[in-house]
Amino acid sequence: MGNSSGIITAIRRMEELTAVRAVRSGLVNMIPVLIIGAFALILKTFPVAAYQSLISTLADGFFLKLFDLVYSATFGVLSLYMTYSISRSYMKLKNDTGAVNRGAAMASLLAFFILAGAYLPGFGTDSMGPKSMFLAILTGLGASSLYLAVSRFFRDRRKRLFSAGADREFNRMLSTLSPIAAVALIFALFNALVIRAFDVDSFRMLLSRGFLWLFSHGRNGFFKGFFFVLMSSLLWFFGIHGSDTLEGVMETCFTPGLEINRAAVAAGSAPTEVLTKQFFDCFVLMGGCGSTICLLIAILLFSRNRARRGLGLTAAFPMLFNINELMVFGLPIIFNVTMLLPFLLVPLACYSLAYLAISAGWVPMITGAVDWTTPVLLGGYLATGSVAGSALQLVNMAAGVLIYLPFVRRMDRRAEENARRDFGEFQERFRQREQEWAGIRLTEDGSADGEIAKGLCAELRHGLHSQLALAYQPQYHYDGRCLGVEALLRWHHPVHGLLYPPLAVKLAEEGGFLADLEEAVLAQALRDRPAVQERFGRDVKLSVNVTGTTVVTPRYLQFLRQMNASDPFRDKNLCIEVTEQAALGMNDETRNALREVRGMGIALAIDDFSMGQTSLHYLKDSLFDIIKLDGSLVQGLPSNQNCREIIASITRLAASLDMTVLAEYVGTQEQREALHKIGCDCYQGFLYAPALFLDGQDSAAAAK
Repeated sequence: MGNSSGIITAIRRMEELTAVRAVRSGLVNMIPVLIIGAFALILKTFPVAAYQSLISTLADGFFLKLFDLVYSATFGVLSLYMTYSISRSYMKLKNDTGAVNRGAAMASLLAFFILAGAYLPGFGTDSMGPKSMFLAILTGLGASSLYLAVSRFFRDRRKRLFSAGADREFNRMLSTLSPIAAVALIFALFNALVIRAFDVDSFRMLLSRGFLWLFSHGRNGFFKGFFFVLMSSLLWFFGIHGSDTLEGVMETCFTPGLEINRAAVAAGSAPTEVLTKQFFDCFVLMGGCGSTICLLIAILLFSRNRARRGLGLTAAFPMLFNINELMVFGLPIIFNVTMLLPFLLVPLACYSLAYLAISAGWVPMITGAVDWTTPVLLGGYLATGSVAGSALQLVNMAAGVLIYLPFVRRMDRRAEENARRDFGEFQERFRQREQEWAGIRLTEDGSADGEIAKGLCAELRHGLHSQLALAYQPQYHYDGRCLGVEALLRWHHPVHGLLYPPLAVKLAEEGGFLADLEEAVLAQALRDRPAVQERFGRDVKLSVNVTGTTVVTPRYLQFLRQMNASDPFRDKNLCIEVTEQAALGMNDETRNALREVRGMGIALAIDDFSMGQTSLHYLKDSLFDIIKLDGSLVQGLPSNQNCREIIASITRLAASLDMTVLAEYVGTQEQREALHKIGCDCYQGFLYAPALFLDGQDSAAAAK
């Protein structure tokens, strides 16, 4: 148990390393480029002869050229995007922004071009595409960290370049000149040493030759192919395009196998080569590296995580054509230690099963040329000329799903644990800073809190009716009679449980569906009314909160008219408590709207009433029936004489206007007796009962 705990701790520490987080964040930032490039590639290589003929001839091949252009501008220079994105992510994690951040990105791109051999004739997209991903990671991290160290060295010695009369931004960028030059010089010297020591034309070529050397020994048997699959998957895990990085190995060792088999068939002999490029494309790289179509199926069928299932649905179409960068970078798989084992095991299992099936003669040898973007099942059939090839792909997919499944569930559990922790901290911060955050749009905030708020807002909108719950807090007279109940919003989140109600209201307001929420609350309260009467009494008044900005809108009035027409409010003993998100402007339109509400037989109450000017101006038109005292006045009653005087003034004013005063937050007999002495005899609070669900459960206890 101790060893297991130690391993988990080590894994989490690794995932928190700045370099690892920078690579993962940098790759996630590239998802828009990957999506555009993936679809361009699919449209360019869609494996249907009629389609290929159409795009090659239509408008003189304009659309084919267009798709090729978009692909070249995305995947063709993917390593440049990678270098830049990783550098920016690294500097952000180091809390360096502005000119320093941009300077590091420029230095990283410069270092990439130096090590990739931009000075060589014929340098082009082949050197800047997926094949150079490993180099992009090295330069993105290495050059940024070196730039940061050098820039701090110059900064500490107060050596700055500046131009008199130039604007501040120009001078800030000019100050990056020395660090960029230093990084370029160091990387150029390193590249020159590599060229001299290893007789290559660039550091990139050294990497390519190194990978080829690993596979230069031994025959093309099971173990060489096994090692190739393992190495390719391992490179992918570290964010390196394994298939393209090892393309030289594939071309040298395995691609000739197809021609050998075809020549044997043409000569009337049996084909002999199990390992061909099509073998890996069709039976190992199903859905892309890591046999990720198996992961996709496991996620879509068994994952409980909505975000992960959404990613799966987004990635599904390109993955049908074996383009899986969205899944690899978006999940992410890269640098995700939880996914390392299945990401290595599944392609190795698929490789072993396919090698066994073909070498044993259960599936024909591969003799058909198949493009790597050919969808699964079709590819197996075309490669072998037999449905046995498609059946083998199905067997491999089933085995892969079974291997991925426990790890998908583990990711779900871990995601839920992290979500609960992050949400708990977020909700507690909201409770503590509720007044401060009232004027902030949380869903537009760029921080982690903003991301949580956006996710919750979308979930609240989605679960508006299925997750909505109401609790009811009774209201009592001093003589012990139950006068009414207030329906209180509760949102039962499927993962986090009951949420803090003001947070739900704020999210609904920011999400633009506060009116939908308030309509749903009233409708639910009226459906619950028979059960409420059975529990609290036939004559209780049912109160529902509606914000002042909603209750007077044409939409809400129309909603009330429709409900009143189908089942009149007049015999419902219903009260709408007007709460304030913003001050309710008492103009003629507002007064007419409130009069119409009262005309339907609905009583009106002012919630959180105090002696401020905003509250007092609601009284002059005699539109309200009940005043609910501000809770801070009631809570301060025993110890604060001013609270006592203010409440006494309100009760006298209400009596003169023939209005009822109800005190909330009454928690002790001392408070009740003090209120009774100054003329307030209607109470709501923990002295009588908390907010209760209709089954009798305390909603506050249920939220814990």
